[in-house]
Amino acid sequence: MDFPTRHLKQPLPYDPSYEVLEEDEAETIAGLQEQMRDIAGTVHKDSGHAPRGVHAKSHGLLRGTLRVLDNLPPDYSQGLFAASGEYPVVMRLSTTPGDLLDDKVSTPRGMAIKVIGVPGERLADGQGDVTQDFVMVNGPTFQTPTAKKFLGGVKLLAATTDKAPGLKKALSAALQGAEKVIEAVGGESATLISMGGHPETHILGETFFTQVPVLFGRYMAKLQLVPVSPELAMLKDQPVDLDHKPNGLRGAVVDFMTEHAAEWELRVQLCTDLDETPIEDPTVEWTTPWVAVARIAAPAQAGWTHGLSVLVDKGMQFSPWHCLAAHRPLGSIMRVRRAVYAASARFRAERNGTPLAEPHNLDHWQEH
Repeated sequence: MDFPTRHLKQPLPYDPSYEVLEEDEAETIAGLQEQMRDIAGTVHKDSGHAPRGVHAKSHGLLRGTLRVLDNLPPDYSQGLFAASGEYPVVMRLSTTPGDLLDDKVSTPRGMAIKVIGVPGERLADGQGDVTQDFVMVNGPTFQTPTAKKFLGGVKLLAATTDKAPGLKKALSAALQGAEKVIEAVGGESATLISMGGHPETHILGETFFTQVPVLFGRYMAKLQLVPVSPELAMLKDQPVDLDHKPNGLRGAVVDFMTEHAAEWELRVQLCTDLDETPIEDPTVEWTTPWVAVARIAAPAQAGWTHGLSVLVDKGMQFSPWHCLAAHRPLGSIMRVRRAVYAASARFRAERNGTPLAEPHNLDHWQEH
């Protein structure tokens, strides 16, 4: 493969001084933990089940294989990608709210990937683990520049959890109409999309992004997952009928995956300077080139079943902090996520009576 690395600006090696603590960051973490507990607690009280604080509803649960590409250039041959090899993966497709809404409330989509059997140095709280998670959303940038502003958005989410689902559907329809008007003149509103104005399109046609940076060996990077198999790529922007189909996205995933294999390309974008590719402001879209480092292939399969939901939705946690030391998350948004993800996992495990543990293999997958 010919990698487009000639004449590129050199990547910037990581230095600890590039990460700057926000004012009152500890208080922000505590506030986020409280809001996530409130979201999960509200849904638990109403339904008897404690879901994730965000991305509660899964639309697809897939198994596949990640293959690191051969002969990567040295700058991209880092961490998990330092040597060619293959690893089993679990993929979870979701949407952002913490309550289980009708799919007509159309919000941003997520893709969480758990790579299993990965050797290498871990963070202190991940000793004994062999997983590497990549948590992605279908947009290149994060909505808020700081953790404190992120907390403000989560407070709004908590205040509306499990309230007025009919009004949410009506609001979503109105926001989708407004978004179409903006797109017709060449624009896009991340705010409208996040509030329920996401177009009603096939979730498998999306390109997903980490949005916020992680270490990439001695460098810093963002990652992107792009559909590349022909049938999968054809789903980009393809409308999906969600009328009277509260789980229509899940149905679309099942319909496709039972008939087709799917393949994605995992690409990396390196930080080259702190102005154009900042670490602490994830609202800035980096302009450095995307370079492919791996392929993920998923065979034709069920796509989603109740048994898989028990195995993955209840029994697994996806966190960017399940990682090799070489891919440690960076920046304030990622720092506050660390404690919040851990607290959310503990709450779910305690309320649901289902222990959460990092898998070492997928031996039990076929049983479901």
